[in-house]
Amino acid sequence: MAVIRTERGLDRLVNFSDAAVAIAITLLVLPLVDLLTDGSEHSVSSLLNDGGQTFLAFAISYVVIANFWEGHHRVFEHLSDYSRAMLWANFLWLASIVLIPFTTQLLAEQGTNDPAVNALYISTMIVTTGSLLLIEWLAVRDPQLQRAEVRGTLEVRGAALALVLLLIALVLVVVAPAVGLFWLFLLFLSDPLERLARRRSGRRETTHGRPDG
Repeated sequence: MAVIRTERGLDRLVNFSDAAVAIAITLLVLPLVDLLTDGSEHSVSSLLNDGGQTFLAFAISYVVIANFWEGHHRVFEHLSDYSRAMLWANFLWLASIVLIPFTTQLLAEQGTNDPAVNALYISTMIVTTGSLLLIEWLAVRDPQLQRAEVRGTLEVRGAALALVLLLIALVLVVVAPAVGLFWLFLLFLSDPLERLARRRSGRRETTHGRPDG
């Protein structure tokens, strides 16, 4: 039996994904709420001092989820249709997103100096990045899934570089745990490396396209 996919189906997929992200990013605040429900009176200064680790974990994960949503939004802005493989890759992306509040709670309780917790946190990010990379690759492989006006402009280079940098960060967080989650600052290299790769690719195309003589 043929599977019928419609524009409404794509809208439902995007709306469902947005709802799951909204719930995940909302759950991040629960550890902060717990700081106020332990039966004790707190001043603002005591909350900041006693809950510093919790606030840090919240800030990190809020930025992480927001960044992942932006990447997901960018990819799906290029699409006019989707495939079954893309649907299941998106479910994998969502599974990693909804796991982030759990890993955030671990960061709040164990701190950012625990190599095992840091490794689990970064591993979750690797699944998120890898699944979005798979969605992009599926869209690039089948250009008919892309909107006609932007067809051919979607690239996987950026997500691939981010995935490589996360894998490097995962190794470093295990072999050099003293740096902790600061290894995630390696991700700031993604944009410069992508621009460098794009310039080199452009020079190669110019060289190869130049007539002999």
